Amino acid sequence: MEKTWRWFGENDCITLEMLRQIGVEGIVTALYDQPPGEVWSEEAVNALNSFIKNAGLHWSVAESLPVAEEIKYGGADRDQLIENYKISLINLAKAGVKTICYNFMPAIDWVRTDLDRKLPDGTTTLYFDKIRFAYFDCRILQREGAEADYSEEEKEKIKKLDSIITDAEKAALIDTIIVKTQGFIHRKLREGADPVEEFRKQLQNYQGIDKHLLRENLHYFLKKVIPVAEEQGVTLCIHPDDPPFSVFGLPRIVTGEEDIAWIMNLLKSKHNGLTFCAGSLSAGVQNDAPHLARTFAERIGFAHLRSTELLPDGNFVEASHLGGNGKLIEVIRILEKEQPCIPMRVDHGRVMLDDARNNHNPGYSFYGRMFALAQVEGMMAVVRNEIDSFQ
Repeated sequence: MEKTWRWFGENDCITLEMLRQIGVEGIVTALYDQPPGEVWSEEAVNALNSFIKNAGLHWSVAESLPVAEEIKYGGADRDQLIENYKISLINLAKAGVKTICYNFMPAIDWVRTDLDRKLPDGTTTLYFDKIRFAYFDCRILQREGAEADYSEEEKEKIKKLDSIITDAEKAALIDTIIVKTQGFIHRKLREGADPVEEFRKQLQNYQGIDKHLLRENLHYFLKKVIPVAEEQGVTLCIHPDDPPFSVFGLPRIVTGEEDIAWIMNLLKSKHNGLTFCAGSLSAGVQNDAPHLARTFAERIGFAHLRSTELLPDGNFVEASHLGGNGKLIEVIRILEKEQPCIPMRVDHGRVMLDDARNNHNPGYSFYGRMFALAQVEGMMAVVRNEIDSFQ
């Protein structure tokens, strides 16, 4: 597999020259200054592509070409927004960017409750605490009907947490769950706006949208864009939900085997593909990552190699790339045999050494990802040797 790296553009403190030195072969990036739904112009795409080429690398994957929320909930202007998406696909294809990663998570992208969970070795990582998430949902967001989503035992724990949580901890939950996530997926909050109130408004767009309707909206989108992808030789790779279960009462439609099979069968085209994120999938107790890799191997066009460790009470933490529920060595064995030419990138590296001094996006540290890349590259080498020995 091609070793790629998610790079956040010319303002990223991690430079392309640094990436060449650590063995990165391809770049995964996007036009991060473009709001969802706007056309990625040919000029802007070419400018970024030239910058990457001039550094001796190439733009391997566009992640993400974001799907506007109006497309997901079926707003009145979704047809125009889909037309914009098609133009962006064409402009990327002209520049030679033929792998597109996108997601169909409503209202919010990845969800964590702690961006700096300290580990015994002194590094920090991302963490999901179900009770703190439930506290945010019930007591801070005050979502209508939220308490019905939690057990009596969980509601008792929420009540107990309410008696001890500090204002600083509440503010940190708001920043972690809403502000950081919304900024990460190209959606900036209005200056001076209350993030909780803004998020409530976003959730209102999905009133009455259940799993069936969200699936139908995905189908509507794919029927429009996959023919363009086929014409342009582009593969659209949907990313699994992170985490792969319902949050805030919202439907999630890319949570495991049944969901993925449904999407792949919607349009049986190799251009309707899957981003195999071992980390997102492994955060679901229902999922066996190697089994899913084997089942959908021929439709996997891009891989995110990370792992999670499932903990009691619905909690989970980013695991070492050598361990956890992702079982990456087995996933790599499958992908190196079935899809050896696809791009892959490591994901959600720990914060270690001098990483804490830099303003990296959560999960996208330099030294932590470099360490993870070394681990994954080692596993890839072992697997390649295994394959060669049987040929």
